[in-house]
Parts: sequence; C-alpha cells; structure tokens
Amino acid sequence: MADPGRVILEYHEHSKHHLRRYAPGPGYLDWANQPDPFRTYVGAPQVKLQLGADCLPASFNDTRAGRSLAPAALTCESIAILFELSLAISAWKSYLTSSWALRCNPSSGNLHPTEGYLLASDLPGLGAGIYHYLSRDHTLEQRARWDTPPPAIAGGVLIGIASIYWREAWKYGMRAFRYCQHDCGHAIAAVSYAAAALGWQTTMLDAAADDDVAALFGIDRSGDYAGVEREEPDCLLWVGAGAPPEIESLVAAARAASWFGEPNLLSPTHVDWPDIDRAHEATPKPRTIPGTRTAPPAAFGLSPPRLDIAAATLFRQRRSAVDFDGVTSVSADAFYAMLEPLLPRAGAPPWNAWPGPPRVHLAIFVHRIEGLESGLYVFVREASAVAALKNAMSRDWRWQKIGPAHLPLYFLWPHDTRDAAQLICCHQDIAADSCYALGMLAGFHDVQHSPWLYRRLYWECGMIGQTLYLEAEAAGIRATGIGCFFDDEMHRLLGLEGHEWQSLYHFTAGSAVEDQRLTTQPPYPRATSPAPPGRATDE
Repeated sequence: MADPGRVILEYHEHSKHHLRRYAPGPGYLDWANQPDPFRTYVGAPQVKLQLGADCLPASFNDTRAGRSLAPAALTCESIAILFELSLAISAWKSYLTSSWALRCNPSSGNLHPTEGYLLASDLPGLGAGIYHYLSRDHTLEQRARWDTPPPAIAGGVLIGIASIYWREAWKYGMRAFRYCQHDCGHAIAAVSYAAAALGWQTTMLDAAADDDVAALFGIDRSGDYAGVEREEPDCLLWVGAGAPPEIESLVAAARAASWFGEPNLLSPTHVDWPDIDRAHEATPKPRTIPGTRTAPPAAFGLSPPRLDIAAATLFRQRRSAVDFDGVTSVSADAFYAMLEPLLPRAGAPPWNAWPGPPRVHLAIFVHRIEGLESGLYVFVREASAVAALKNAMSRDWRWQKIGPAHLPLYFLWPHDTRDAAQLICCHQDIAADSCYALGMLAGFHDVQHSPWLYRRLYWECGMIGQTLYLEAEAAGIRATGIGCFFDDEMHRLLGLEGHEWQSLYHFTAGSAVEDQRLTTQPPYPRATSPAPPGRATDE
C-alpha cells in the first residue's frame, strides 16, 4: 500500500466534520441491519459467572488513589468480579416496547464494538484455557483448551481486547474507526479500575504485536469467521501480580490448542467502508521494545471526592448524560479533584496500565466552576509539552498558572465560551449547559513514522474519558463523551495549524436531567454471590 503514515493522515483529514459538511456516513439508520450488540461463540463450552461485586469492600477513593489493598485470591469468583465491574452490563433501559443494555464501559452510540477475552492457567473453579466474555449473560465461553501444557502463567491472567468495526460503521460511517479506538481506551481504563478494586495491578504488554493478540485469542482463525464479521486485535493486558508471561511461547501454544465455537452473524448485510479498511491496514502494531515513562509519576496526594462510596457501586452507576440543567455549578476544589487523577501516579489506575508518557492534553471551556473565571483553560499532562503548546497556539493567550501548585492548569482567555463550545460540538446544547466542556489535544509528532500510534492516541483519550466519567459521578454530577465535533473549528479557536496537534475527543460534565419516560431494570436476573472473594495470602 501507499506510505502508511500518509494514508492515516489522509484518513484523519477525510473523516473530519466541518461546519458545511459532515464526514461521510450512512445518511440513515438501516434498522433491519442493526448489528447484534452481543458476539457469542455457538457451541463453545460455557462457564456461568457469579455476581459478587456487592461484597467487594474497596471504596472508590482508595481505588482511585492506588492505595495498597490486600489482593483478592485469583479464582473464578474474583475473575467474575473483574468482568462484572469493567465490561459487564450495568443496567437495562426501556421505553415502551424497546429495551437496551448499558455497560460499565461506555461506547459511542451505545454500540459496543469492544470484545473482551481471558487467557488463564488452572484457577479454582475455572480450567486453564482461552475464553471469550459474553456480557449479555455474564458468561465465559471457552474458545480453546490446551492440548499441550503452555508456559506457566503465575499470579495473574491475560485480558485481550478486540474491536468489531462494523458495529460503529453501521451508524457513523467513516468516522467509526476513530470511535472504536475511543471505546478501546474506555475498556482499558475500566479493566484497570476494576482490577485495582480487587487489589491487582494492570499492565499493558506494550511489546506485543497485533498478530500476537489475534493468535492468542483465535481471532486470526479466518475459517472461523467466514461469512461473519471479523474482530480486529487491539491490546493485551496483564492483570494480577508478578511478572507477565513470555508471549511468544504462549502464541505457539495457542496455535496448537483445540478451538471451540462458531461466531454468530451480527447483521444480515453490510456496507463497505474502504476508508476504514485502509486506516486499519495502515496502523498494524508490530512487536516493539517496551515503552518507558519519561517523567516520574505525580507525587502529591489526591484530594478526596465529594462522594466516597463503594468502588463497585460507582463503577456500575456510571451513565452518559443526554441533557444538563444549564444551572448547576461545582466548586473549584471539586474541579481540581476531578483533574488530579489524569496525572499518572505510581500503581494507581488507570495509568498503571499505560506504557508511556502522556501525549494528550486538555483544552477546557469553563462555564460554571465556582471560584474560576469563565473562559478557556489548558491542562498540560506532561511538563515538557508546555513549551510546544505555547509555540503552536495563538500568541494572544495569557498562559496564567491557576489553581494548586501541583496542577498544570493554565488560564488562556477570559470569556463566556458557551456558544463556542456548543458550536464546536456540532451545535449540541449539552456542551454549553454543563459545568465544563473540553477537547483532548494529541501530539501527532510521531504518527507519520509510527502509524500505529494513531490508535494509541485515541486509546489514551478514551482512558481520560473513563477517568472523568468516574470522577464526575464521585463529584455528584454526570458526564458524557462527545465524538461529534468540528475538528478544525477547535483548531482555529486555539490558533493551531497543520497536523502537529489535533483534537481527538470532546467531553462535558454537569448536572444531568433524567428522561422520566425511561424505566431502569437490573443488569442480570440472578442473585448476587453471598460471600466476598477470598484474599490472597503470602503462603
């Protein structure tokens, strides 16, 4: 193919929304072909999981701070909680005769292209093998059984994440490739937070190639996917304690394993989006040298949130707001407390899972923050980026340091920015009626030379979004991610030119107005597990 770096930059340009035209999309919703939101492997042996998260003692504040919690014993029951608090259904919503599932991990349009997998050795209650997680039933489907003993996997499990692009493309067309990457980032963060509540660490296996992820979880088995929607590999997470296993020998064992189940068809017919195919082909992740962090993690103590409730409760109550009241404000201290967890901290979720330094920063429209003047602010998550952003942006900005000394928050421009935020976010009222709205600015410096980093930038944005979702809930408000925005209008407002910096994801938080026409039902009809998971010992 043509130079992959050029291909992905062309995709990025062609998939932008503009004031006078939107990125190419389907034009209408073909309801007859709406994708099934649940991938299942017909004929695969199933392991029904218990619902045990209500017994988990961890508070959200301890979890977010990375405070040392006694690690849960690695069993089928604790693995069930890991999935229950990260990729599971959190509630069912219904209106008249329609119903739909909400999940702990948010998704653009609630379409959920993200699939989760598990690779584990023999655990109490769960045999060694490779499993697909079916969120609809809170069930593990066994995809593979080892025919020869694989390398030892001690002290943890491997979690795989993959994407089905068609689920997003059905509604969003060309821009869907972006949204699938956002959703992957949300899922990474959701797994990291859930693992932390169990006392476990999460590490992305940065050196692994896409081909490794695909082989480990069987999504490279072309015969299995003949005539059905393919899954594309995203990333591999080590969850637990100790050193992760050696990947190459695990891949060889997976290729020699016995595989079970046939994937279901999600839609009877499809629409091809060649631009998505080209973007995918331009961004494969090769095996690389593991990344290293270039700056020490933040050393300050996190400010407590307004609501310090059980981590399990907060993870499952996360919702995407659809409307804000346009009146409610939050204090500056509460705002600062929401920003603090966006800075990497040693052992704290979700950045314990992230392999490199921050590349994404925030341009914030402050609307209703008590103690802060309305206007435009920038939150710079990596100190070395301050000079680069100053040089790239308008020379008119103040760059006045604001707030606590440990927070890299800068005041650029005093102004009522509600109209600007609303216009940039595709004229959506929710961007103006909030306490704040923001755009996530990513440095594109290395994308042309390493195109796979394009996907990583969106993952980082999704992780920021998941953090802000949870922090908003803990502050007593609600948030929502915004994928529809006029890219270059945001760049023009900031004075950015060229591809050096790009806005990849928008976000907003405020006091939600609930739709009283909707009814809410619990996620699963079964009773919760009666006992908490055991904790690991030193024995």
